[in-house]
Amino acid sequence: MPDQTAPTVARRMRAAFGACGAVMAGVARWTLDIALPTLCVSCRAPVAGEGVCAACWAKLSFIAPPFCERLGIPFVYDPGPGILSMAAIADPPAYHRARAAVRYDDVARSLVHGLKYQDRTDLAPPLGRWMARAGKDILDGADLIVPVPLHWRRGWSRRYNQSGALATVVGRLSRVPVNGQALKRVRSTQQQVGLSRTERARNVQGAFSVATERRADVQGRRIVLIDDVLTSGATVDACARALLRAKAANVDVLVFARVVEGAQNPI
Repeated sequence: MPDQTAPTVARRMRAAFGACGAVMAGVARWTLDIALPTLCVSCRAPVAGEGVCAACWAKLSFIAPPFCERLGIPFVYDPGPGILSMAAIADPPAYHRARAAVRYDDVARSLVHGLKYQDRTDLAPPLGRWMARAGKDILDGADLIVPVPLHWRRGWSRRYNQSGALATVVGRLSRVPVNGQALKRVRSTQQQVGLSRTERARNVQGAFSVATERRADVQGRRIVLIDDVLTSGATVDACARALLRAKAANVDVLVFARVVEGAQNPI
């Protein structure tokens, strides 16, 4: 009869080593938390867990219904589902719907600037989580996530694309595939900051394109376009037009923050 002692001892040893490893990992995490406490992603004050401290949380203006079904701009009262704002009717965008996690105020601005200009890639996970929650209705049923691209020169100097970092987080949480190569910025543009609405639209006109070899990635797909901030909407509108020219079935927009110049009256 075969000896069962050796396999039994081996199993017990593996279990003991596994338990020991778990304890050691817990001790390591506890030690790291003491040595390097988790910090608020905005003001860098110590916090329990991940995210923002209570003071910064209170200053963030999260966007929730009621809002314009097309532009995602908050309404002053709830008119019922599917209602559009005057802005959406008077000047409809190329994209179908836009959603944003927060209003672009002081705290949101500091978070965006940290991610965009200060190499704060640690901001992408919390911002991406808020975006995934805010954009659940447009992510449900989406086929593809596409980040707004940087021109290669700006990408080289910045070393990473903040929209791509956000898209990666949103894609992982929503389980929608991310394609960072489908859309290209084929023309370098000046910064949009300080430009009027008309100047912004002119600045990005013809700046984006889907390469011939990438058209199959886009054709017939329901796409969610990811960016950090929506101001006038000129950039995401130009991107949406390029994707629709490549025969995308639908383009929605999801951003972390959007400029809201005042709550809209529903039509």
